[in-house]
Amino acid sequence: MTEAAPGARGATSVQVWDLPLRLWHWALAILVLVAWVTPSTYDRVHRVAGYSVIALLAFRLIWGFAGTRYARFGRLGVRLRAAPRYIWNLRRGITGRYIGLNPAGTVMLVALLFLLAISTITGAMEVTVTFFGVWWVEDTHAYASDAVMVLVGLHVLGVVVVGLLQRQNLVRAMFTGRKQLRNR
Repeated sequence: MTEAAPGARGATSVQVWDLPLRLWHWALAILVLVAWVTPSTYDRVHRVAGYSVIALLAFRLIWGFAGTRYARFGRLGVRLRAAPRYIWNLRRGITGRYIGLNPAGTVMLVALLFLLAISTITGAMEVTVTFFGVWWVEDTHAYASDAVMVLVGLHVLGVVVVGLLQRQNLVRAMFTGRKQLRNR
């Protein structure tokens, strides 16, 4: 199922992602990368990045209910249910047109938010007296963090593939907030 922008007939682009969401996205990308390259070597930087990710996750949760149309979680269930068929159709180059996140992007959003929550919570637990040196906390943190990086790689790959299939620069769209619409 594709969506058309309300009143967008003849328009070349539409505002999709607001400034707070775009800033959140790029700040999260930078902080996750910083956290990934700094454990053990730059412990303080690693912790600051991790705590900052917790703050960003809290913001995203709030913005998912209070933000603008395409930032809200309202269509999450519909998109998650549509994801298997969407991903199946991708192998034939069929992407449909979605103004906000497509179903695969929605699955990625949920998976990343979930794994980032696990990674940051267990990371914060590791520096407490109660959980310092506890093997399952350390292992969970390490595995969740590794899984986040795998998903980040899949996310980037997915953006490139769908962008090529749709002949659209999705990276630019996440900087400008605007997505191109096909004129009918």
